[in-house]
Amino acid sequence: MATIVDVARLAGVSTATVSRVFNGQSVSPARSEAVRRAADELGFVPNRTARSLRRRHSEMIALVFPDVENPYFTEIARGVEDVARSAGYSVVLCNTDADHEKEAEYLRVAASTHMAGVILAAADDASRPVVADGGPAIVAIDRAFPAGGVDEIVMDNREAGRLAAASIAGADPIVCLTGPASVGTARERAEGASEAGAVEVVHASFGVEGGRRQALELLARPERPGGIVAANNLLGVGVLQALASAGLTTRDVPVAVVGALPFTTLHPQAVPVVRLPSRRMGELAAEMLLRRVAGDGSAPERVVLHGVLQPAVDAV
Repeated sequence: MATIVDVARLAGVSTATVSRVFNGQSVSPARSEAVRRAADELGFVPNRTARSLRRRHSEMIALVFPDVENPYFTEIARGVEDVARSAGYSVVLCNTDADHEKEAEYLRVAASTHMAGVILAAADDASRPVVADGGPAIVAIDRAFPAGGVDEIVMDNREAGRLAAASIAGADPIVCLTGPASVGTARERAEGASEAGAVEVVHASFGVEGGRRQALELLARPERPGGIVAANNLLGVGVLQALASAGLTTRDVPVAVVGALPFTTLHPQAVPVVRLPSRRMGELAAEMLLRRVAGDGSAPERVVLHGVLQPAVDAV
C-alpha cells in the first residue's frame, strides 16, 4: 500500500507538502497537481478518519438546494465541487423540494455527522435554519439567509428583472410571470420587471409545469399579454411550451427570461436571456466556506453578483 513518503518521492516534493495538499492548505497549483497526479498513479488514499479527528470535523460539505433538478442549481453545484475537491473536500447534494422539514433535517444531519460546512439555498422566506456555536459553517446562496449572521452570495435580482423587461420594452402590455410570493428572489425579479414596464405580476410554482399552466391561462385571455417576462429558467421553458401549444411564436408574444434556458426547441438566441453567473456563485460560496472552516472569524460578508443580458438576435 502506497504511503505519503511514496507520494512525496514520486511528486518530487516533501512529505509536508503532500500533507498540506490533502489538508486543504495553501500550496502552489503546480505542486498540488504534481502531488495529486502522483497519488492517483500510486493509488494513495489519505487517512480521512485520522484527519477528521484532528480537525474535529469531516471533509464533507453539504449542498442543500430546493431543486437539484434545476440546471441553475446544477451549475452552482459544479462550481462548489471544483473548488471543494481541489482542497480535499467531498460534496453531498441534498434536495429539499422547498420543504422546511426536509431542510431542517438535512441541517441536523450535517451537524450530527460533523460535516465541515453547509452551502444553503433556503426554501423560502419562512425558513429558519439555526446557526449553532460549534456547528458547521454555513454560507447562504441565491436567497438571503432569513436568520442572518452568515456569509451570503446572491444575485442582483431587481436588476435582472429590469434587464429582462427592458429587452422586450416594445411589447404592450408586459406581464411578469414569477415564482411564489414567499420567495425573495421571485419578488425582487418581479419588482425589477415592474420598474422597467411590466404592468402585471403573476405568481406560479418555480418549475416548467407552473410556467406552462399560468402562461396558458394568460394566453387564453380575451386580451392576451403583449409580452411575458419569465423570472427563472424553468418558468421560461414553460412559457415557450405554452406558446407552442397555443400555435403562437415569440414573434406573436415576445418572451424574455431570467436565467439561461436549459432546453428548448428554439434557436438558443431566439429569446433575450439574462444570464446569471451561477457557476461563479458556487465557486465563491465554496471559497468562503473553506475560509470559515479554516478559522476565519471576520464579520459575515455579503456578495452580490450581476446578470448579463444576451439579446435576442433571431426571434422566431
